[in-house]
Amino acid sequence: MRVSLSWLKDLVELSLSVEQLCDRLDMTGTKVETVHAAGPTLDSVVVGQVLAKEQHPDADKLSYCTVDIGDAQPLKIVCGASNFAAGDKVPVACVGATLPGGLTIKRAKLRGVESEGMMCSATELEVGGDASGLLILPADAPVGMSFSEYYALSDTVLELEVTPNRPDCLSMVGVAREVAAITGMGFVTPSSTLAESGVPTADVVSVQIADAELCPRYTARVIRGVKIGPSPDWLAGRVAAAGARPVNNVVDVTNYVMYELGQPLHAFDMAKIAVRDGKSAITVRAATEGETLVTLDGQNRTLATDTLLITDDSGAIALAGVMGGESTEVTGATVDILLEAACFNTASISRTSRRLGLMSEASIRFERGVDPNLAAQAADRAAALIAEVAGGEVAPGLVDVYPGRRSADRLTLRVARVNAVLGTALARDDVAALLAPLGLELTPSGDDLEVIVPTFRPDLEREIDLVEEVARLHGLENIESTLPGGRGRIGGRTPAQRFEIRLGVLLRAAGLDEHVGYSFGDRADLARLGWELAPDETLVELINPMSEEQAVLRWTLAPSLLRAVAHNQRRGIADVHLYEMGTVFITADGRKQPKERLMLGGALAGSWDRPSWSEPIGALDFFDGKGVLETLLDATHAGSWSVRGAERPWLQPGRSAEVIVGGDVIGWLGEVSSHVLEQFGASGPVVLFEVSVPALVKVSSREQVVYVEIPRHPAVSLDLALVVDEEVTAASVTESIRSAGGSLLETVRLFDVWRDPADASSDARRLPEGKKSLAFSLSYRAQDRTLSDADVAPQHERLVRKVCAAVGAEVRS
Repeated sequence: MRVSLSWLKDLVELSLSVEQLCDRLDMTGTKVETVHAAGPTLDSVVVGQVLAKEQHPDADKLSYCTVDIGDAQPLKIVCGASNFAAGDKVPVACVGATLPGGLTIKRAKLRGVESEGMMCSATELEVGGDASGLLILPADAPVGMSFSEYYALSDTVLELEVTPNRPDCLSMVGVAREVAAITGMGFVTPSSTLAESGVPTADVVSVQIADAELCPRYTARVIRGVKIGPSPDWLAGRVAAAGARPVNNVVDVTNYVMYELGQPLHAFDMAKIAVRDGKSAITVRAATEGETLVTLDGQNRTLATDTLLITDDSGAIALAGVMGGESTEVTGATVDILLEAACFNTASISRTSRRLGLMSEASIRFERGVDPNLAAQAADRAAALIAEVAGGEVAPGLVDVYPGRRSADRLTLRVARVNAVLGTALARDDVAALLAPLGLELTPSGDDLEVIVPTFRPDLEREIDLVEEVARLHGLENIESTLPGGRGRIGGRTPAQRFEIRLGVLLRAAGLDEHVGYSFGDRADLARLGWELAPDETLVELINPMSEEQAVLRWTLAPSLLRAVAHNQRRGIADVHLYEMGTVFITADGRKQPKERLMLGGALAGSWDRPSWSEPIGALDFFDGKGVLETLLDATHAGSWSVRGAERPWLQPGRSAEVIVGGDVIGWLGEVSSHVLEQFGASGPVVLFEVSVPALVKVSSREQVVYVEIPRHPAVSLDLALVVDEEVTAASVTESIRSAGGSLLETVRLFDVWRDPADASSDARRLPEGKKSLAFSLSYRAQDRTLSDADVAPQHERLVRKVCAAVGAEVRS
């Protein structure tokens, strides 16, 4: 919203400087985005007087003029206009001046005669719409004075950011009311004297509304005998200051009243509206299938069935609240005007505006919400101004169809509640004094106030909204800052929140970077992963998705992590180590709310580091992912855990497993299969894992951290290599070793796995067919003594016998 300070000063007494006004508006919730100085491009345009006007020696339609601009020597200027004479005063653009349209004035020869400037029309200076000749200034205009200063163009314009809940501030009156409230100054509502004569409007106009929900109110006035022409300077200047281009006197009045009061209007050429039963018949209805309309911009538009139209018996004549139609456009030949001031449904106007790509000042206001009780006042104001600047007579009365009548809301404001919420000690009369300038009707009721909220403030719906207004106007800087009472409680994070933070710290320490992805997902990722939902599960669909690729809520973190890996690889980053902690969603038929689960996912690609050029690069694999989980689970004291081979469609067979903690499956781990990597554009190998955070919280909270004294006696370390069947897992062998180890066995660690190469000949094989070798490091220790070979050897031999019997192993020689 552009606010001209010179216009604002006509509506409110303003003694603050521009900086002070901007500060007060910012502090009360109306942000000032920019401050413009109007008329800066006219700095080199001055008031000049034509001293002599001679015929150009080589052109019949050009004049060669001598013009005084207050310098020692007058200028010689060639001019094509004919509406001036010697002695007239006109605006002169000197060499170097840049006009509003972007034209820069240069010294030039015109038909062989040098011209040292340019005498200007109102259109060229954008101070009016008359392009037929020069702008003739009054005889008392001071020669040499800056035209901007003389024409009062040196205005200051504030550009305000108006929030969607304050449609009243999309008008000069609304801003003036706000300024009056925050400064305590007087406020004047603009008014005009409306003289009516002739045949009443109701005798020549009929209005029918097909759907009161789409059009709560429609008013029409008639002005006969107008003369279309350029707007007077004051009107054109105000319209230009508000950001619009002056068109003609009638159109400029409709724009002026819209900027002034916030009510969009539209002027129809009444002679072009179809007549039924002796009346210009207006119908407000939705478009029919395939209906078209040529709008004022010359575009032939095919309309959707929910597009709201202004029509007559010939068809559509305007897009309601958005743009007029070419068939009823006001032109220079227009004599009679039908003036529309209406209120339309906000959602309907918003859909039409966006669908057709037509964003206008009118549609912006209708989308925010126009006060239906403003329509008649705006119609009267515009009719009076049209009669003033375009002549003609205003027909008595107006046609007013108001099926969706809206009345003012009534609220009770408890002053005690105001003080309790804000921490103030305001009296009832103090609160009333703050709120009254906003246009609220206040009636004392004991210690409280009964408030009638005007319909131009739709944001004031509850008592707390009034409390907010008191806070704004009293000044947030005047409210003492206090800490909220805690009643002996201390705020802090929950154990679950602390645990989640701890997981992030551990993963970053392990070399992973945090990735934050969208909560939205692509339904097609189900097929890309080969993911199968349970029979009673369905994806959570968005009602209004931003795109087809973000049409559902994610059900797993895997696609987000794979896309992040591919994104980095495409940019030359080969080593990608990411984790993401986020909520996934799933639902079922008949379920009101989706089920939400907090999951932790990770993706590893490339290597941990880049060795020197002579060393081979070790690609990350399944065991690196398992190592990350091992670090995580051990550090969070999750108790006993293991991985168990399990197939997943998106993981490589034999390189995938499920993660088991405390006997429960809490997630999965594995290397991504090549066909899935191809679907997501990533290069392998890529390791993925995903585990349930609540499950981790549950198992970690059951375990207590037990202090173990630093060992006083040395350990005895022995290695054990076992040959087992290929199907026997290292986890099962480790569990057998622990079970058979007795009290002296302290740690068991797998340090080597050997398989013969698949293409090895029988002579080169070290192991029988279908076998593998698992090598473990075992550590024995006693807390009360140093162990000898005699202590360890018998227990180790028993361990070997039991393990070999349990898993069918042989000791590798």
